Amino acid sequence: MNEAPVTDVGSQALRAIGAIRAEVAKALIGQRAVIDEVLIALLAGGHVLIEGVPGLGKTLLVRALAKTFDGRFARIQFTPDLMPADVTGHTLYDQATREFTTRKGPVFTNLLLADEINRAPAKTQAALLEVMQEGQVTIEGTPHPLAPPFMVLATQNPIEQEGTYALPEAQLDRFLLKIHIEFSTQEDEHAMVRQVTTNQVGDRLNVESVSTLVKPAAVLALQRFVASLTVDGRVSDYAVRIARATRAWPGITAGASPRGGIALVRAARAHALINGRDFVTPDDIKALALPALRHRVTLAPELEIEGQSTDAVLKALLNKVEAPRS
Repeated sequence: MNEAPVTDVGSQALRAIGAIRAEVAKALIGQRAVIDEVLIALLAGGHVLIEGVPGLGKTLLVRALAKTFDGRFARIQFTPDLMPADVTGHTLYDQATREFTTRKGPVFTNLLLADEINRAPAKTQAALLEVMQEGQVTIEGTPHPLAPPFMVLATQNPIEQEGTYALPEAQLDRFLLKIHIEFSTQEDEHAMVRQVTTNQVGDRLNVESVSTLVKPAAVLALQRFVASLTVDGRVSDYAVRIARATRAWPGITAGASPRGGIALVRAARAHALINGRDFVTPDDIKALALPALRHRVTLAPELEIEGQSTDAVLKALLNKVEAPRS
């Protein structure tokens, strides 16, 4: 692909993104790939589903990211008895004023951590559909827009499935990326243990080392810049061909919808920027294919019985879909 230098505006965006990445890394040690993918989703204006066992720093990551841009942070612990109104808010009759007043729920924030989202029933999960897609909440027939930037970071435990409710396809499709968070290396885990246990009482999450660098308006400016990055027609065609290939690939019973190709291009723009470019290459598409598609495809039961993973099937698919070469 033809190369072009990063513009002055792009250089400023790169510096801002690099500084945010460095600040978050102060709190969450040894999860550079996870930090990058969450940043990519934020810059692309998308939402993420984070899958990992408890104790790997998912809440810490969200709090640290919110602090870097002086954003508001809210956390909802999803449980079987959680009601939709507990998420979005509700209307109450005030006896003193004899008027109805609206109490806004925790979704009215910048970064919303939906912890263990698959522990709530479908009607409560669905309460997030409108806000994730439209950026607004309807309470008693009245729409209430959320102040941007807004991002949902939902988590689920891949091991403990008892008492959980699988997310429906319509809900999964609203997430730009599905991120796997794994255990850190021994060196990184040692550094984390030393940081958390040095001069700190208890195990409360500590983001004091993280500095506030920008305001929410700066994040919106970064999102607009990412959306303006050049995507060659051959590169976007590559993303479409990958998404379409999932619909006819052996072992996949349900392939990605058109949102799959859209997610690939949106995420690839942000990936290009954090890697110092103001244009998208086929490698950007390929780098984001797994997190952008792994939650949009369904494996055949026989492959699951054999222990095949979605990622392994997608990697085989990527090896067969030809990328543009120039």
